[in-house]
Amino acid sequence: MEQEFPGQHTTSTTVTTTSSPTSIRFDKSYLRTLPGMLKAAQAILNLLGFICISVAAGSYSSSGNYFNTVAMIGFWITVTLLALYLFHVVEKFNIIPWLKIEMYFCGALSIFYFAAACVAATNVSIDPSYGAGAFFGFCATAAYIYDAWMKFNGVRSGACAQGQHPSSKPVSTVTSPAY
Repeated sequence: MEQEFPGQHTTSTTVTTTSSPTSIRFDKSYLRTLPGMLKAAQAILNLLGFICISVAAGSYSSSGNYFNTVAMIGFWITVTLLALYLFHVVEKFNIIPWLKIEMYFCGALSIFYFAAACVAATNVSIDPSYGAGAFFGFCATAAYIYDAWMKFNGVRSGACAQGQHPSSKPVSTVTSPAY
């Protein structure tokens, strides 16, 4: 006896969407993550280096001005990024390639900071405060290099800057009538 193909079957497709909350909200727990601690450390190092060079004799020289320019650019951009992460603005605007932008920023700033710290180290004979500024400059260089490396790995692996990538998965089910 030959079994017949059922005359009716039903196919239904369901799309499940997963996304992270995209509301702007304050989340102080970001400061306990490695990227959050790194941004906070970078901001503090920028500020300490700026203060050391600003109080040094001859801080008005071109080398002092260069160091302070690099330190303030680093400080303001880093503090702005920290605020964007703390308030989940980065998560809300996930279409922007945040990791790439930060990777290039951290890479460029590490080069500029290394040059500024080297120049400050050569001016220690003018004022010992340049030595302290150079120390904070080299520490900031290391922090920005590490941050650039972390962002590079994130870009390479396709990671999201904050939250999760919104995704949708179609799920199909076929239902046959009972015999």
